[in-house]
Amino acid sequence: GGDHTITYPILQALAAKHGPVGLVHVDAHTDTGDTALGEKIYHGSPFRRCVEEGLLDCGRVVQIGIRGSSYDPDPHKYCREQGFRVVPAEECWMKSLEPLMREVRAQVGDKPMYISFDIDGLDPAYAPGTGTPEIAGLTPAQALEIIRGCKGLNIVGCDLVEVAPMYDVSGNTALLGANLLFEMLCVLPGVKTL
Repeated sequence: GGDHTITYPILQALAAKHGPVGLVHVDAHTDTGDTALGEKIYHGSPFRRCVEEGLLDCGRVVQIGIRGSSYDPDPHKYCREQGFRVVPAEECWMKSLEPLMREVRAQVGDKPMYISFDIDGLDPAYAPGTGTPEIAGLTPAQALEIIRGCKGLNIVGCDLVEVAPMYDVSGNTALLGANLLFEMLCVLPGVKTL
Protein backbone atom coordinates (compact mmCIF):
# COMPACT_ATOMS: atom_id res chain seq x y z
CA GLY A 1 0.00 0.00 0.00
CA GLY A 2 0.83 3.67 0.19
CA ASP A 3 1.47 5.45 3.45
CA HIS A 4 0.30 4.03 6.75
CA THR A 5 -2.91 6.07 6.68
CA ILE A 6 -4.47 3.31 4.55
CA THR A 7 -4.63 0.97 7.55
CA TYR A 8 -7.19 3.18 9.32
CA PRO A 9 -10.13 2.67 6.89
CA ILE A 10 -9.22 -1.00 6.48
CA LEU A 11 -9.50 -1.50 10.23
CA GLN A 12 -12.78 0.43 10.27
CA ALA A 13 -14.20 -2.08 7.79
CA LEU A 14 -12.78 -5.12 9.57
CA ALA A 15 -14.00 -3.97 12.99
CA ALA A 16 -17.47 -3.41 11.53
CA LYS A 17 -17.48 -7.11 10.58
CA HIS A 18 -15.45 -8.74 13.39
CA GLY A 19 -15.52 -6.26 16.27
CA PRO A 20 -12.25 -4.91 17.70
CA VAL A 21 -9.29 -6.83 16.29
CA GLY A 22 -5.84 -7.69 17.56
CA LEU A 23 -2.83 -6.26 15.75
CA VAL A 24 0.74 -7.27 15.03
CA HIS A 25 2.32 -4.00 13.92
CA VAL A 26 5.91 -3.95 12.62
CA ASP A 27 7.28 -0.42 12.30
CA ALA A 28 10.03 1.96 13.33
CA HIS A 29 7.31 4.24 14.71
CA THR A 30 4.22 3.63 16.86
CA ASP A 31 2.02 5.74 14.53
CA THR A 32 -0.02 6.93 17.49
CA GLY A 33 0.62 10.65 17.04
CA ASP A 34 -2.28 13.03 17.49
CA THR A 35 -1.86 15.75 14.85
CA ALA A 36 0.62 16.99 12.25
CA LEU A 37 0.33 20.43 10.67
CA GLY A 38 -3.12 20.66 12.23
CA GLU A 39 -4.37 17.42 10.63
CA LYS A 40 -5.64 14.50 12.72
CA ILE A 41 -5.37 11.93 9.93
CA TYR A 42 -1.86 11.35 8.60
CA HIS A 43 0.61 8.49 8.35
CA GLY A 44 1.76 8.97 11.95
CA SER A 45 -1.71 8.79 13.54
CA PRO A 46 -3.68 5.78 12.25
CA PHE A 47 -3.48 3.69 15.40
CA ARG A 48 -4.48 6.56 17.68
CA ARG A 49 -7.56 7.10 15.52
CA CYS A 50 -8.26 3.35 15.66
CA VAL A 51 -8.04 3.36 19.46
CA GLU A 52 -10.38 6.35 19.66
CA GLU A 53 -12.96 4.53 17.53
CA GLY A 54 -12.67 1.24 19.40
CA LEU A 55 -11.37 -0.64 16.36
CA LEU A 56 -8.54 -2.38 18.22
CA ASP A 57 -8.60 -4.94 21.02
CA CYS A 58 -5.80 -3.06 22.75
CA GLY A 59 -4.70 -5.92 25.00
CA ARG A 60 -3.95 -7.89 21.82
CA VAL A 61 -1.83 -5.21 20.10
CA VAL A 62 1.92 -5.80 19.71
CA GLN A 63 4.23 -3.25 18.08
CA ILE A 64 7.63 -4.64 17.04
CA GLY A 65 10.79 -2.83 15.91
CA ILE A 66 9.96 0.58 17.37
CA ARG A 67 12.89 3.02 17.44
CA GLY A 68 14.13 6.35 16.18
CA SER A 69 13.87 9.95 17.14
CA SER A 70 10.95 11.38 19.06
CA TYR A 71 9.54 14.70 20.12
CA ASP A 72 8.54 13.26 23.48
CA PRO A 73 10.73 12.11 26.39
CA ASP A 74 8.48 9.04 26.82
CA PRO A 75 7.39 8.25 23.26
CA HIS A 76 5.71 4.93 24.11
CA LYS A 77 3.64 6.20 27.03
CA TYR A 78 0.40 6.51 25.03
CA CYS A 79 0.79 2.95 23.70
CA ARG A 80 1.46 1.47 27.12
CA GLU A 81 -1.51 3.35 28.58
CA GLN A 82 -3.74 1.71 25.96
CA GLY A 83 -2.42 -1.75 26.86
CA PHE A 84 -0.24 -2.24 23.78
CA ARG A 85 2.91 -4.32 24.06
CA VAL A 86 5.77 -2.27 22.59
CA VAL A 87 8.88 -4.20 21.57
CA PRO A 88 11.69 -1.70 20.84
CA ALA A 89 14.13 -2.63 18.10
CA GLU A 90 17.00 -2.95 20.57
CA GLU A 91 15.18 -5.87 22.20
CA CYS A 92 15.37 -7.60 18.80
CA TRP A 93 18.99 -6.93 17.90
CA MET A 94 21.18 -9.93 17.08
CA LYS A 95 18.71 -12.66 17.99
CA SER A 96 15.99 -14.86 16.63
CA LEU A 97 12.46 -13.55 17.11
CA GLU A 98 10.90 -17.02 17.32
CA PRO A 99 10.71 -16.83 21.16
CA LEU A 100 9.05 -13.41 20.91
CA MET A 101 6.53 -14.71 18.41
CA ARG A 102 5.57 -17.57 20.75
CA GLU A 103 4.69 -14.88 23.31
CA VAL A 104 2.86 -12.83 20.68
CA ARG A 105 0.82 -15.86 19.59
CA ALA A 106 -0.26 -16.46 23.20
CA GLN A 107 -1.17 -12.78 23.61
CA VAL A 108 -3.12 -12.49 20.36
CA GLY A 109 -4.95 -15.79 20.86
CA ASP A 110 -7.52 -17.14 18.43
CA LYS A 111 -9.68 -14.04 17.95
CA PRO A 112 -9.51 -11.99 14.71
CA MET A 113 -6.25 -10.12 14.20
CA TYR A 114 -4.54 -7.99 11.56
CA ILE A 115 -0.91 -7.66 10.45
CA SER A 116 0.32 -4.19 9.53
CA PHE A 117 3.92 -4.08 8.29
CA ASP A 118 5.65 -0.75 7.64
CA ILE A 119 8.76 -1.37 5.53
CA ASP A 120 10.68 1.10 7.72
CA GLY A 121 10.52 -1.52 10.47
CA LEU A 122 13.46 -2.99 8.59
CA ASP A 123 16.88 -1.40 8.74
CA PRO A 124 17.48 1.01 5.83
CA ALA A 125 20.52 -1.07 4.89
CA TYR A 126 17.94 -3.56 3.56
CA ALA A 127 15.03 -1.22 2.75
CA PRO A 128 16.19 2.35 2.03
CA GLY A 129 13.18 3.07 -0.19
CA THR A 130 10.89 4.61 2.41
CA GLY A 131 9.99 8.11 3.52
CA THR A 132 11.05 7.91 7.17
CA PRO A 133 14.05 5.58 7.48
CA GLU A 134 15.47 4.90 10.94
CA ILE A 135 18.78 3.16 11.56
CA ALA A 136 19.25 0.00 13.63
CA GLY A 137 16.13 -1.81 12.49
CA LEU A 138 15.10 -5.38 11.90
CA THR A 139 16.66 -7.75 9.37
CA PRO A 140 14.78 -9.50 6.55
CA ALA A 141 15.22 -12.81 8.39
CA GLN A 142 13.57 -11.33 11.48
CA ALA A 143 10.74 -10.02 9.30
CA LEU A 144 10.16 -13.56 8.06
CA GLU A 145 10.20 -14.88 11.63
CA ILE A 146 7.50 -12.36 12.57
CA ILE A 147 5.27 -13.10 9.59
CA ARG A 148 5.74 -16.86 9.69
CA GLY A 149 5.23 -16.70 13.45
CA CYS A 150 1.67 -15.52 12.75
CA LYS A 151 0.76 -18.71 10.87
CA GLY A 152 -2.25 -20.37 12.45
CA LEU A 153 -3.59 -17.15 13.97
CA ASN A 154 -7.02 -15.88 12.96
CA ILE A 155 -5.67 -13.34 10.46
CA VAL A 156 -8.49 -11.34 8.88
CA GLY A 157 -6.27 -9.00 6.87
CA CYS A 158 -2.82 -7.59 6.37
CA ASP A 159 -0.93 -4.78 4.70
CA LEU A 160 2.58 -3.70 3.82
CA VAL A 161 3.04 0.05 3.61
CA GLU A 162 5.47 2.94 3.10
CA VAL A 163 7.48 1.45 0.22
CA ALA A 164 8.77 4.39 -1.86
CA PRO A 165 10.65 2.91 -4.85
CA MET A 166 11.94 6.29 -6.04
CA TYR A 167 14.18 6.41 -2.95
CA ASP A 168 15.88 3.11 -3.86
CA VAL A 169 17.26 2.89 -7.39
CA SER A 170 18.49 -0.66 -6.70
CA GLY A 171 14.89 -1.91 -6.42
CA ASN A 172 15.76 -3.92 -3.29
CA THR A 173 13.09 -2.28 -1.13
CA ALA A 174 10.33 -3.11 -3.60
CA LEU A 175 11.67 -6.67 -3.96
CA LEU A 176 11.73 -7.10 -0.19
CA GLY A 177 8.23 -5.62 0.14
CA ALA A 178 6.83 -7.93 -2.52
CA ASN A 179 8.37 -10.97 -0.86
CA LEU A 180 7.03 -9.99 2.55
CA LEU A 181 3.55 -9.59 1.07
CA PHE A 182 3.86 -13.04 -0.49
CA GLU A 183 4.83 -14.42 2.93
CA MET A 184 1.77 -12.74 4.46
CA LEU A 185 -0.47 -14.36 1.87
CA CYS A 186 1.07 -17.72 2.76
CA VAL A 187 0.12 -17.42 6.46
CA LEU A 188 -3.53 -16.51 5.87
CA PRO A 189 -5.99 -19.05 7.27
CA GLY A 190 -6.70 -21.93 4.92
CA VAL A 191 -3.61 -21.42 2.76
CA LYS A 192 -1.69 -24.65 2.25
CA THR A 193 2.09 -24.42 1.94
CA LEU A 194 4.78 -27.05 1.62
